[in-house]
Amino acid sequence: MTEKNEIMEKIVSLCKRRGFIFQGSEIYGGLAGIYDFGPRGVELLNNIKKSWWKANVYDKENYYGLDSGMFKHPKTWEASGHLGGFSDPLSECKNCNTRIRVDKELAKIGVEADEKMTEKVLNELFDQNRDKIKCPTCGKKDFSSVRAFNLLVKSNLGDFTSSGSEPVYLPGEACQGIYLNYKNIVSSMNPKIPFGVAQIGKVFRNEISPRNFLFRTREFEQADTQLFIHPNQNKEPYEEIKKDRWKWYLSLGIDEKKLRFKQHENLVFYAKDAWDIEYEFPTGFDEVEGIHDRSDYDLSQHMKFSGVDLNYIDQETTEKYIPWILETSMGLGRVFLAVLCNAYYEDQMEGDTRVVLKLIPHLAPIKVAVFPLLKNKPELVAKAREVYVTLKKEFGAVVFDDNGNIGKRYRRQDEIGTPFCVTVDFETIEKEAGITLRDRDTGEQKRLQIDELIRHIKSILA
Repeated sequence: MTEKNEIMEKIVSLCKRRGFIFQGSEIYGGLAGIYDFGPRGVELLNNIKKSWWKANVYDKENYYGLDSGMFKHPKTWEASGHLGGFSDPLSECKNCNTRIRVDKELAKIGVEADEKMTEKVLNELFDQNRDKIKCPTCGKKDFSSVRAFNLLVKSNLGDFTSSGSEPVYLPGEACQGIYLNYKNIVSSMNPKIPFGVAQIGKVFRNEISPRNFLFRTREFEQADTQLFIHPNQNKEPYEEIKKDRWKWYLSLGIDEKKLRFKQHENLVFYAKDAWDIEYEFPTGFDEVEGIHDRSDYDLSQHMKFSGVDLNYIDQETTEKYIPWILETSMGLGRVFLAVLCNAYYEDQMEGDTRVVLKLIPHLAPIKVAVFPLLKNKPELVAKAREVYVTLKKEFGAVVFDDNGNIGKRYRRQDEIGTPFCVTVDFETIEKEAGITLRDRDTGEQKRLQIDELIRHIKSILA
């Protein structure tokens, strides 16, 4: 096992041990590609969402938030091209029936391929390299031909006969709700072009081979923005969006050396340009966000299939046109995993090896942990509870811990990334010397009065 794989295994283990991520339906043996966010994980995820929402709605004057319904009219997916073209290339082992995603297996051996290629081209590439690709389960090299496997997940909403004659689908991407509500937003908000819409929504995909923990799953959340612009005025805002999104990842504390842009070589027919922001996971660089210049394809398709006029009319010039769209689309699970990987460290402190998540403070699931030095001293516990209540009113994500010796308590908080640990000791009571504040990253301690402590924490979380 490589060192990078060992690091990834340690992160996965920490996620379960400390309540970040659990396998979905684990008591029944689990469900492939489905994960649940535990008490610490949901806090970190929500903090990432808050940061994204602030950057893309509150910090901009021309963006609007949306939360569209999960189910959409079936014609939505026909218009968007998902019924005909939303697929991954699948091949099946003839010996054990394990399914593989062909483009990913070809990429592992250095052959350039992606899901946008035709079945014919992918079959040609696969046939040329069959002797180099083994079944991950049985090790055989006997595979079926490549076929396109549609990723949409069917449902029977409203089909009381269960005939399946009019299927609906769980969302294959979150952004379609923005396009379906474009006319409503224009009518109700009277925005001037350019304007944007931001949304966080659930997505479901019938992935052939879920893998790499949270990286490729069958249920996840996307955070999308769609900027509606004047036709052919796409170059400058597109570059600004790329810069803006890069800066946001740095605001999460992510090491800039572990980020890179990668331009798509094979564009879908309607796209003018497409770039990915990639993060260097322990398994290598891979996409966390796509930035796409989609031209007028989406609104044109929905206007064609719905029969509803989706033209924008400029109130000052009376010009009428279908806006072009610049999109950002981020997988929240992937960003969550990138944040964890970036924050994970093993170092030496007080002669011991410790595991610490050096999360930037505003993302940390717990902001402050409060300890009485000893749990069997009622006066210490009472004072520590008093401090805990005060801090919880100020910061919300505060915990009280009197379980085990003080060193073990520090280590537990280090592992979940808590930036501030506060200890109430005898000097706090007998000398009114304030509390002891410990720095997570250095282990250094200093004494502060409660009001000083609150100001100090607020200045760092701001």
